[in-house]
Formats: sequence, C-alpha cells, structure tokens
Amino acid sequence: MMNSKWRLPHPATMFLLLTLAVIVLSWIFDIYGLSVFQPQTGEEIRVQSLLSPEGVRWLLRHVVTNFTGFAPLGLVIVAMFGIGVAQHSGFIDACIRGGARRKHNPWRMVILVIFLGLLSNVVGDAGYIILLPIAATLFHSVGLHPVAGIITAYVSVSCGYSANLMLSTLDPMLAATTQEAADMANVSPGNTGPLCNYYFLFASTFLLAFIIYQVTRRNLLPALGEYAGHIRFNGYKQLSRKERRAMIGAVSIGVIYTTVILWATFSSWGILRSVNGGLIRSPFIEGILFLLSFGIGLMGMVYGFASGRYRTDGDVIEGLTQPMKLLGVYFVIAFFAAQMFACFEYSHLDKCIAIMGADMLSSIHLGSLWILILFILFTALVNLIMVSATAKWTFMSFIFVPFFANMGISPDMVQCAFRIGDSATNAITPFMFYMPLILTYMQQYDKQATYGSLLKYTWRYSLYILLAWTLLFILWYVTGLPLGL
Repeated sequence: MMNSKWRLPHPATMFLLLTLAVIVLSWIFDIYGLSVFQPQTGEEIRVQSLLSPEGVRWLLRHVVTNFTGFAPLGLVIVAMFGIGVAQHSGFIDACIRGGARRKHNPWRMVILVIFLGLLSNVVGDAGYIILLPIAATLFHSVGLHPVAGIITAYVSVSCGYSANLMLSTLDPMLAATTQEAADMANVSPGNTGPLCNYYFLFASTFLLAFIIYQVTRRNLLPALGEYAGHIRFNGYKQLSRKERRAMIGAVSIGVIYTTVILWATFSSWGILRSVNGGLIRSPFIEGILFLLSFGIGLMGMVYGFASGRYRTDGDVIEGLTQPMKLLGVYFVIAFFAAQMFACFEYSHLDKCIAIMGADMLSSIHLGSLWILILFILFTALVNLIMVSATAKWTFMSFIFVPFFANMGISPDMVQCAFRIGDSATNAITPFMFYMPLILTYMQQYDKQATYGSLLKYTWRYSLYILLAWTLLFILWYVTGLPLGL
C-alpha cells in the first residue's frame, strides 16, 4: 500500500478542484484584461472569464459535449474491447505461461517494458492505453509490484515520447511546423525534414532507457515493496496440448492479420495511405489504435474458440464487456477531467501564460548555449500546463525559430531543444490527457492511489531525465555532431 503521507483527494475530486481553480483564475485574469498576440497570425488572445454571463452559458451548454468529446474517451473504449477479449479468453495469460517455460529474470522484464514504452510513440498514444495494463501483468508475473509496471511503462511512454529508434508520428508534424516558421520569418530552414533530429533522438533512447531502469530498480521497486493487494497471481501452469494448439492458431492469425495491414499500407495498392501517398494523417496512422485493438481481440477470439473457452458469440460479447467494470471508475474520473480541460481551453489561460513566458525568454540576452538551456527548462515548465507538443510548437516555433536564427542557431537545433523539454515533464503534470486512465489502472491494484501517489514516484524520473538529456544536448552542441539526416 502506498504511503498515506502523499494522500490527496480521489482523482475525480482532484479534477473537480482543478476545474474550480481554472474558473476562478479566468475570472481574476479577465478583470485585469490579460491578453497576448498569437505570433503566427497576430491575432489577440484574451483570457475569457468562465464566471461572465457568456462563460456560464458556454459551460452549461457544453457539460455533456465536453465529456463525450474528451479526446481519449473513445480511444480508451475501443482499445479496451480488444484487450478485454484477449484477457477474458485466456490468451494473455497463455502468452505469459507460454513464455515462462524458462525462468524469467525480472530485470529483463523491466528492460522489455521500458523499451516497449519508448518505442510505442511509433503508433501515437497507443502505449498509454494498451501497454500499461499489460506491463502491470508482466511485472506481477515475475514477482514485481504491478503498480511498478504501470509507473515504469507510463514514464517510458510519456518522458520518452520524443525518443525513438524509428520515425514516430510526431516527427513529421513538428518538422512541418518548423519549416513553416522558418519560411514565414525568411530564415534559412536548413535541414528541417522529419528525420532532422534522428541521430540525437536515436542516442537519447538508450540514455533514457538506462535512467528509467536505474530509477526503477534503485528507487521505485524498493519503495513499493512486495505487492499484498487483492489481485493474486496464481503462478505458472504449463500449457496443455490443446492450449498450445490454440496459441499457435491465434499467433498465426495475428501474423496473417499484421501482414495484410502492412501490405495494405506499404504496397503499391496502399489503401491505408493518405491520398497523397504519405503516412501523415493517413487511415493507417489515424486508425492505428483500432487496428491494434482489433488484432489483439481477433487473436483472443481465435484462442478462445480453439481452446474451448468460447463456444458461442455470446462468450465473445461477454469478453467485450469484461473491462466495463474498470471503465466505470474511469468514466467518473474522465467526466471531471474533461470539464477541467475544456474550461482551460475556453479560458485561454494556457496560451496566454505560455506566450507571455516565451516573449519574456526571447528578450533575455545571454550566450546561445545558455539561452538554449533556458529554452529547454522553459519548455519543460510550460509542458506542465500545456501538454500537447503540436499545440505548444505551433506558437513557440514562430517566436523562437527566428529568435535563435538571429544568434546563428539553426531551426533543427531549436526543435531538438524543444523536444527535450516537451517530453521530460510529461510524467508529472496533472494536465496529461491520459492521467484519468493512469490513475484508474493504479486504483485497480491499490484503491488508495491518487495523483499524489503517482507524483511521489515519478518526479525523480522527470528530474533525472531532464538533467541527463540536457547534458547530452550540450555535448552534442559543443562537439558539433549532426542532429539527424
């Protein structure tokens, strides 16, 4: 059980209090007429009070749509369908038992979860939804605390959102914005392609993996101790011949399904590519979470029928409804979180504070390296209230790309510094879109888990990653190594 010293209100209550705080702050800043100018368009952005007649009317009209339009809500439900069938049919349990014919080294399991989390940004936000519950089961299966699995996976996905060994969905979007900012300011764009930071982010993957592994092993697991909760792991039971056949059948179907999806994406037919032939905003990228969930659910269904666990379609439907009990808690937390995010966006508090801070930073006169370090720290701070990388970079690039260009610093270097600060503090902000889901996963194993519980264990990761990643950036800058292709 987690230390009660860090006890905070229930996550739903916490988001309600944050909503009230946003409402009050919007009222105060509206009285003082706080406003800024959007650097890309020159449009004035003014704080809007949620206590004004217009604000009250907006809130009452949008309470329901704020919830139903909450971005992660549909994604979570769709992903849970596939995971529910795979779990209910016994497929996930069989995978763990099948892999346990040799005794697993628990530290290898930790490394596996870390790298899966770091590489998950290839498929967008799927790591938050799919990997975390699986990581809890994997940790539990080797005698480690399941909450440690959730936290380790969460930190790997969130703090490592920019690091990868491959091209991620975020790379081309940020590069396009950087190119636009450079063109608007008549700055030589230099190398601003999707792979302009590839070498640095490739090396960063191993640095982050090392830090997350060390903090998990030396701090997180000793602090959590042994799991003594109500969910028990029944140990390993060797797979029967029927279960092995079912497993082979399910995996074979999974391989065929993956081959078909890859062929439909990368072949000359390319029905899952966008109309211009690229992957940005293509059906493959936009629907990747559904494709993953469907594939996992398909393998679970095949395993269920082949093993004898499923006999009718009613059994499959029962598997689809299995996660609803867990999602009941998530829906309550997500309702209040959705109101908080919507109120924050309506008030323009995040944009006003961030743009004011950016203008202030750009007025400081120091050496180029020191300004870059301050820029990393500033981005990490802004990330605590404005998590979306694309939203931040949409306005920050038009301020800082020309600012640093005047100091002789190329746009790809500025983008690289931005990505460090943008990722490092993801694990500690309460404004993370998937925070309600993370807390729901944690409460499945520990009913007392709150945001304070999570913060207690994640602040070290964010701090050490921010410091080490910044040092790596300084080394790269001083040595003049190329950032990417």
